[in-house]
Amino acid sequence: MLELTKLDDTIRLDIRYAREDNFVGRPVYSEARAFLQPDAAHALVRVHRSLRKDGLGLVIYDGYRPWSVTKLFWETVTEEQKIFVADPAKGSKHNRGCAVDLSLCELASGAQLPMPSDFDEFNEKASPLYTGGTEIERANRDRLRAAMEAEGFIVNPKEWWHFDYKDWESYEIYDVPFSKL
Repeated sequence: MLELTKLDDTIRLDIRYAREDNFVGRPVYSEARAFLQPDAAHALVRVHRSLRKDGLGLVIYDGYRPWSVTKLFWETVTEEQKIFVADPAKGSKHNRGCAVDLSLCELASGAQLPMPSDFDEFNEKASPLYTGGTEIERANRDRLRAAMEAEGFIVNPKEWWHFDYKDWESYEIYDVPFSKL
Protein backbone atom coordinates (compact mmCIF):
# COMPACT_ATOMS: atom_id res chain seq x y z
CA MET A 1 0.00 0.00 0.00
CA LEU A 2 1.04 3.58 -0.53
CA GLU A 3 1.10 6.37 2.04
CA LEU A 4 -0.99 9.24 0.70
CA THR A 5 1.09 12.13 2.06
CA LYS A 6 4.22 10.64 0.47
CA LEU A 7 2.52 10.83 -2.92
CA ASP A 8 1.50 14.47 -2.39
CA ASP A 9 2.53 16.35 0.73
CA THR A 10 -0.26 18.90 0.29
CA ILE A 11 -2.87 16.28 1.19
CA ARG A 12 -3.98 17.07 4.73
CA LEU A 13 -4.61 14.52 7.45
CA ASP A 14 -7.23 14.65 10.21
CA ILE A 15 -6.86 11.09 11.49
CA ARG A 16 -9.26 11.16 14.42
CA TYR A 17 -8.77 7.47 15.13
CA ALA A 18 -5.24 8.37 16.26
CA ARG A 19 -6.77 10.78 18.83
CA GLU A 20 -9.46 10.69 21.50
CA ASP A 21 -12.05 12.75 19.57
CA ASN A 22 -13.66 9.82 17.78
CA PHE A 23 -16.71 7.67 18.51
CA VAL A 24 -14.62 5.13 20.46
CA GLY A 25 -13.38 7.88 22.80
CA ARG A 26 -9.73 6.83 22.65
CA PRO A 27 -6.99 6.42 20.06
CA VAL A 28 -7.25 3.18 18.09
CA TYR A 29 -4.30 3.95 15.79
CA SER A 30 -0.82 4.48 17.18
CA GLU A 31 0.08 6.78 14.27
CA ALA A 32 -1.78 9.42 12.25
CA ARG A 33 -1.14 8.02 8.78
CA ALA A 34 -3.26 7.09 5.74
CA PHE A 35 -2.63 4.35 3.18
CA LEU A 36 -4.45 2.98 0.13
CA GLN A 37 -3.81 0.34 -2.51
CA PRO A 38 -1.70 1.81 -5.35
CA ASP A 39 -4.48 2.27 -7.93
CA ALA A 40 -6.80 3.86 -5.37
CA ALA A 41 -4.00 6.05 -3.99
CA HIS A 42 -3.06 7.40 -7.42
CA ALA A 43 -6.73 8.06 -8.25
CA LEU A 44 -7.10 9.96 -4.97
CA VAL A 45 -4.05 12.10 -5.77
CA ARG A 46 -5.63 12.95 -9.13
CA VAL A 47 -8.78 14.08 -7.31
CA HIS A 48 -6.72 16.21 -4.94
CA ARG A 49 -4.80 17.84 -7.79
CA SER A 50 -7.97 18.50 -9.78
CA LEU A 51 -9.27 20.63 -6.89
CA ARG A 52 -6.15 22.84 -6.72
CA LYS A 53 -7.34 25.20 -9.46
CA ASP A 54 -10.04 26.37 -7.03
CA GLY A 55 -7.72 26.57 -4.03
CA LEU A 56 -9.13 23.38 -2.56
CA GLY A 57 -7.73 20.02 -1.56
CA LEU A 58 -8.53 16.86 0.32
CA VAL A 59 -8.38 16.22 4.03
CA ILE A 60 -8.21 12.52 4.94
CA TYR A 61 -9.96 11.07 7.99
CA ASP A 62 -9.12 7.41 7.32
CA GLY A 63 -7.84 5.06 4.66
CA TYR A 64 -6.61 1.50 5.13
CA ARG A 65 -7.84 0.17 8.49
CA PRO A 66 -6.49 -3.01 10.09
CA TRP A 67 -9.17 -5.72 10.52
CA SER A 68 -8.67 -5.75 14.30
CA VAL A 69 -9.83 -2.10 14.41
CA THR A 70 -12.96 -3.00 12.42
CA LYS A 71 -13.65 -5.70 15.01
CA LEU A 72 -13.22 -3.15 17.82
CA PHE A 73 -15.64 -0.73 16.10
CA TRP A 74 -18.26 -3.49 15.74
CA GLU A 75 -17.96 -4.33 19.43
CA THR A 76 -18.14 -0.63 20.45
CA VAL A 77 -21.25 0.64 18.65
CA THR A 78 -24.87 0.10 19.61
CA GLU A 79 -27.10 -2.20 17.57
CA GLU A 80 -28.68 0.85 15.89
CA GLN A 81 -25.24 2.20 14.89
CA LYS A 82 -24.09 -1.06 13.29
CA ILE A 83 -25.45 0.14 9.94
CA PHE A 84 -22.56 2.63 9.98
CA VAL A 85 -19.71 0.15 10.63
CA ALA A 86 -18.55 -2.97 8.83
CA ASP A 87 -19.24 -6.44 10.15
CA PRO A 88 -15.82 -7.98 10.89
CA ALA A 89 -17.15 -11.37 9.80
CA LYS A 90 -17.21 -9.94 6.25
CA GLY A 91 -14.34 -7.49 6.58
CA SER A 92 -14.51 -3.99 5.20
CA LYS A 93 -13.32 -2.13 2.15
CA HIS A 94 -11.09 -0.18 4.53
CA ASN A 95 -9.45 -3.51 5.50
CA ARG A 96 -8.61 -4.01 1.84
CA GLY A 97 -7.03 -0.56 1.46
CA CYS A 98 -9.74 0.47 -1.00
CA ALA A 99 -11.89 2.82 1.09
CA VAL A 100 -11.19 6.36 2.17
CA ASP A 101 -13.00 8.75 4.51
CA LEU A 102 -12.36 12.37 3.59
CA SER A 103 -13.59 15.90 3.07
CA LEU A 104 -12.63 19.14 1.35
CA CYS A 105 -10.41 21.89 2.73
CA GLU A 106 -8.93 25.20 1.66
CA LEU A 107 -5.37 24.52 0.54
CA ALA A 108 -3.91 27.75 1.92
CA SER A 109 -5.36 27.59 5.42
CA GLY A 110 -6.29 23.93 5.82
CA ALA A 111 -9.76 24.99 6.99
CA GLN A 112 -12.31 22.30 6.27
CA LEU A 113 -15.32 23.27 4.19
CA PRO A 114 -18.69 23.04 5.93
CA MET A 115 -20.63 19.83 5.28
CA PRO A 116 -24.13 18.73 6.34
CA SER A 117 -22.67 16.66 9.19
CA ASP A 118 -19.41 15.97 10.93
CA PHE A 119 -17.30 12.91 10.12
CA ASP A 120 -18.68 9.79 11.86
CA GLU A 121 -21.91 11.49 12.81
CA PHE A 122 -24.19 8.47 12.99
CA ASN A 123 -27.53 9.90 11.89
CA GLU A 124 -29.52 10.90 8.79
CA LYS A 125 -27.31 13.96 8.18
CA ALA A 126 -24.54 11.58 7.13
CA SER A 127 -26.43 10.43 4.05
CA PRO A 128 -25.05 11.68 0.72
CA LEU A 129 -28.70 12.39 -0.19
CA TYR A 130 -29.60 14.35 2.95
CA THR A 131 -31.64 17.41 1.95
CA GLY A 132 -31.20 19.37 5.18
CA GLY A 133 -28.36 21.62 6.20
CA THR A 134 -27.44 24.70 4.24
CA GLU A 135 -27.15 25.10 0.49
CA ILE A 136 -23.40 25.66 0.89
CA GLU A 137 -22.97 22.46 2.94
CA ARG A 138 -24.85 20.39 0.37
CA ALA A 139 -22.93 22.00 -2.52
CA ASN A 140 -19.60 21.18 -0.84
CA ARG A 141 -20.70 17.57 -0.22
CA ASP A 142 -21.87 17.21 -3.80
CA ARG A 143 -18.65 18.75 -5.15
CA LEU A 144 -16.60 16.20 -3.20
CA ARG A 145 -18.76 13.38 -4.52
CA ALA A 146 -18.48 14.52 -8.15
CA ALA A 147 -14.69 14.83 -7.91
CA MET A 148 -14.34 11.38 -6.35
CA GLU A 149 -16.73 9.68 -8.76
CA ALA A 150 -14.79 11.16 -11.70
CA GLU A 151 -11.81 9.02 -10.62
CA GLY A 152 -13.66 5.74 -10.03
CA PHE A 153 -14.72 6.07 -6.39
CA ILE A 154 -18.25 5.19 -5.23
CA VAL A 155 -19.90 7.02 -2.33
CA ASN A 156 -21.24 4.96 0.56
CA PRO A 157 -25.06 5.26 0.66
CA LYS A 158 -25.01 6.06 4.39
CA GLU A 159 -21.92 8.32 4.68
CA TRP A 160 -21.09 11.31 2.46
CA TRP A 161 -17.40 11.13 3.54
CA HIS A 162 -16.86 7.41 2.74
CA PHE A 163 -15.78 6.38 -0.75
CA ASP A 164 -14.88 2.92 -2.06
CA TYR A 165 -12.51 2.42 -4.95
CA LYS A 166 -14.04 0.60 -7.92
CA ASP A 167 -11.90 -2.56 -7.77
CA TRP A 168 -12.11 -3.26 -4.01
CA GLU A 169 -13.31 -6.87 -4.49
CA SER A 170 -9.97 -7.90 -5.95
CA TYR A 171 -8.04 -7.18 -2.73
CA GLU A 172 -7.57 -9.29 0.37
CA ILE A 173 -8.52 -8.29 3.91
CA TYR A 174 -5.47 -7.16 5.92
CA ASP A 175 -4.72 -6.84 9.61
CA VAL A 176 -1.29 -5.24 9.33
CA PRO A 177 -0.30 -2.33 11.60
CA PHE A 178 0.74 0.95 9.96
CA SER A 179 4.30 0.51 11.24
CA LYS A 180 4.72 -2.55 8.97
CA LEU A 181 3.37 -1.00 5.77
